[in-house]
Amino acid sequence: MSAEPSKTMADTAAEFGLSAAEYGVIVQRLNREPNHVELGVFSVMWSEHCSYKSSKIHLGKFPTTGPKVICGPGENAGVIDIGDGQACIFKMESHNHPSYIEPYQGAATGVGGIMRDVFTMGARPIALLNALRFGDPSHPKTKRLVAGVVSGIGGYGNCVGVPTVAGETNFHHGYDGNILVNAMCVGLADADKIFYSAAPAAGLPVVYFGSKTGRDGIHGATMASAEFDDASDEKRPTVQVGDPFAEKLLIEATLELMASGAVAAIQDMGAAGLTSSSVEMAGKGGVGVELDLDMVPQREEGMSAYEMMLSESQERMLAILKPGREADGERIFAKWGLDAATIGQTTDTGRLVLKHKGETVCDVPLAPLFDDAPLYDRPWTAPAPQPRLSAAEVPAPTDYAAAILKLMSAPDMASKRWLWEQYDRHVMADTLEDSSTGADAGIVRVHGSKKALAVTSDVTPRYVQADPYEGGKQAVAEAWRNLTAVGALPIAITDNLNFGNPERPEIMGQIVRAIEGMAEACRALDFPVVSGNVSLYNETNGAAIPPTPTVGAVGLIADYGRRADFSSMKSGDALVLIGKTVGELGASMYLREVLGREAGAPPPVDLAVERQNGDFVRNLIQSGQVSAVHDLSDGGLIAALAEMALASKVGAQLLADADAPDHAWLFGEDQARYLVATSAPSALLAAAEVSDVPARVVGEAGGDDLARPGLFSFSLEALRGAHEGWMPRYMGA
Repeated sequence: MSAEPSKTMADTAAEFGLSAAEYGVIVQRLNREPNHVELGVFSVMWSEHCSYKSSKIHLGKFPTTGPKVICGPGENAGVIDIGDGQACIFKMESHNHPSYIEPYQGAATGVGGIMRDVFTMGARPIALLNALRFGDPSHPKTKRLVAGVVSGIGGYGNCVGVPTVAGETNFHHGYDGNILVNAMCVGLADADKIFYSAAPAAGLPVVYFGSKTGRDGIHGATMASAEFDDASDEKRPTVQVGDPFAEKLLIEATLELMASGAVAAIQDMGAAGLTSSSVEMAGKGGVGVELDLDMVPQREEGMSAYEMMLSESQERMLAILKPGREADGERIFAKWGLDAATIGQTTDTGRLVLKHKGETVCDVPLAPLFDDAPLYDRPWTAPAPQPRLSAAEVPAPTDYAAAILKLMSAPDMASKRWLWEQYDRHVMADTLEDSSTGADAGIVRVHGSKKALAVTSDVTPRYVQADPYEGGKQAVAEAWRNLTAVGALPIAITDNLNFGNPERPEIMGQIVRAIEGMAEACRALDFPVVSGNVSLYNETNGAAIPPTPTVGAVGLIADYGRRADFSSMKSGDALVLIGKTVGELGASMYLREVLGREAGAPPPVDLAVERQNGDFVRNLIQSGQVSAVHDLSDGGLIAALAEMALASKVGAQLLADADAPDHAWLFGEDQARYLVATSAPSALLAAAEVSDVPARVVGEAGGDDLARPGLFSFSLEALRGAHEGWMPRYMGA
């Protein structure tokens, strides 16, 4: 009987997610084989999650600068100027794979991690958002995943004391085996007190503070860069465990440490933990770093150097202090009850050197780890265009009332009030609007001023699936439109690009074309990308998720007394539709939810028209000419009107339209449109004509029914039962 062949370091590299060619490059760079610790360090830094090796060349297509951009991509989060010496710091990141394997902790640590990205730059977090995509409601895992993720988000955010104010939740069978949990955090800082991660010089102390290091999350970055299969539940040990109370202490200690003037550079320990934080700080500063791992505060006995470097234990920070300021750090950490230790120093060697139990266990150059990871221009094929569907090719409903009620009770369209009530939306006492109150964006007051920040998260995956280029444009345009609809001036975006396996040319084609569409929209709308995250390999057994490039956006309201929502429509108001309606039914909610078809090209996005119509609507809000505003998106005109009526507790009667068939007029998802309520329609229409913006009166608010004479009529009570009943029934609440 022959002996089993011994495992080589090349075999271990393959287990760590490195290709044979990548392992060959490591050997070439080191001029020798790496040891186990060094291989672990390379594997996480060269993972898709940390290196962006499949997307980096395409991410360069995004516009990233602008008059209000203080710091664009490359730091922990993006920074924009909001006037009066203040800055807004924000970012969105994914925690998809961990949330599928262990929904509560996966979602909770996603919230904790994105907050650390923001406060590590000197900002106090003031708002959280989340974009959630679950599988078909009938799938046996979906309900458990929804319950766990929602509980994890609420459990962490509520305990830390930061309001969750906006987001979106979708259901589709394409996410059955790979849900998406994208978390966004928005913070406030003084514009002249932003903190960065680049180590400024050699010879400075490297200080670890926060929670102790355990064995949770080891190879989490590698797991996030791999497909799922039937054995994915075995990956539970790679999911991190969060402690929101430790995070609250960490926020306060970090901000106090910054205020003391002791910080030279600072970085949170996120994906790849101590490895990525130390490598990125030294790499950005062009210095080296030497760490003594015996000094790392450890939660478990007998931890190896490999485990400490790759652990993704939560609530941990790494700071480089100014010379002689260690005592200041020790005093602050003791005050807040945090573990802390000086674990090394920066050097002038350009190398990462790790010592453990008196031995050097890693000695590698930083350049290949930090800025010389493999970059791939992967082959891609352009997705085949879907045919545009005319209204004549899409059947009208035989019963309009039944069709509308079915649409408004569909999982994607139904009220998510049950979900939002799990979150504390008003802690900190500055939330003016949130996703449960009837506004197109969350609005948070800038404390002590008349200013407010508007925040939103948007993408329409079915559009991106049908046409990644137009779908990418639409994701950005809808975010811009949602900010505009509350009266905000859109400033900048963050993104979370969720796709399948980039090694498949058809998936890489989705990535490339979606980025190009997004970039075009960002340029046309002066809406630069200042931060973001790429999450690839979202597949199970070779089946990819629908392409989902989520856009998180921030805008500024100069005077929050001049803002809009869609819950303030009053009886007697005229309903005015801004924008042109052709009746685009391709890839529409009507087609999918009422007719059971997923087909056709998505509605085209004319960015010049988006800008013209949006600027006009924003001026209406700021001049006080409208009482309610809602952008038109999923479900078209009838869905927007139904949501306005429910939020305002006022019925409405619609007029007929001569330009499009009834079903195309009601359900069409043409872009660049808003429904506004006004008590002075003549003045509004005159202003629209001067601005060359299409506008027409389409109905009047009043009564207790939603109706269009001769076509449909039903009570608001029936509509509310359909719209608000689905999710509580589904969750058994």
